[in-house]
Amino acid sequence: MNIDFAVPCLLGLEAPIAEELRDMGASDVRAENGRVLFSGDEHILARANICSRYSERIQVLIGSFEAHTFEDLFQGTKKLPWEIWIGREDKFPVKGYSLNSDLFSVSDCQSIIKKAVVERLKAVHKVQWFKETGALYQIQFSIMKNKVSLLIDTSGAGLHKRGYRTRANAAPIKETLAAALCYFAKLKDFHTLYDPMCGSGTILTEGTMLVKNIAPGLNRSFTAENWKQIPKEIWIGERERAKNGEKHDISFRAYGSDTDALALKTAKDNAERAGLSDYITFSCRDAVDFSPETDRGTVIVNPPYGERLMNETEASELYRKLGGVFTSKRGWSYYIITADEDFEKKFGRKADKRRKLYNGMIKCQLYMYFKNGD
Repeated sequence: MNIDFAVPCLLGLEAPIAEELRDMGASDVRAENGRVLFSGDEHILARANICSRYSERIQVLIGSFEAHTFEDLFQGTKKLPWEIWIGREDKFPVKGYSLNSDLFSVSDCQSIIKKAVVERLKAVHKVQWFKETGALYQIQFSIMKNKVSLLIDTSGAGLHKRGYRTRANAAPIKETLAAALCYFAKLKDFHTLYDPMCGSGTILTEGTMLVKNIAPGLNRSFTAENWKQIPKEIWIGERERAKNGEKHDISFRAYGSDTDALALKTAKDNAERAGLSDYITFSCRDAVDFSPETDRGTVIVNPPYGERLMNETEASELYRKLGGVFTSKRGWSYYIITADEDFEKKFGRKADKRRKLYNGMIKCQLYMYFKNGD
């Protein structure tokens, strides 16, 4: 079966998602703002859920059309082939959002889409009432500038929920974004990674999973595992494929430090649950006392900033001190994500490259210093 998919994502992560999907064997991959579209079969559906590091979820794209009125929405929805996926017993709740469109009432859109799907399925399945006691087919809609996209979610819980992080420190970084920072830093399995403000250790854990090629969804379940269209053997085979792709003979090491003892305990617990304790070392230390264990390394850090934990004055002083600690020297590269547009001035050096990213709803820049590194 050839299936059209859509992947919603944090703004700025479209490129790494498109690359990993192509590497997985997906076809017709194309990036848009905030999402990536692609095509594939049932194997790709399972593979993308199990292996994607940067996606928020994997959705089946049922169809798209333009709608300016509720009648447009009803008729456009009713024309789509919902019966390919949704059976007589299945659950199919509806949720979504509308932005910059003529149809702005989300609750009304939900009701109309639900009614249209029911009418379509009643005609196809020859029933008048749906018990909705079977497998879950969560319908999601997005309406942007009057263009409607109707989808069915395959993932369930967001893909950032890998399973190793049961609790986090204040203002945690999302796993998908942490993995993307390691991607942008071009982290390799022979590198040494440092995070001197590691909090609950998400950057270190995601970096280690990346270089070891551990599939982030290997040990969790997905909604589509209960779908009759996807045989159990496909999920078993894709998990085996992912497991066989892991790297074991690597020289990678990671070092994390923080002043918060409770955060460090959480970080250690998270690394242990992820099975990565042998690769990550933690210590209680202030970032301004950064003292690396090696002659070269890659530093990736998500420091507190005004909108997260510190006020602007405290954050500015921290950036100034970090500029004196993260010195430009051969063998070292630094990647710092912050919402502060004046970071370079406070840090004391212009970045070699900047990249706009979003930490949740906060617009940030990833400041990259690498030209004196290898």
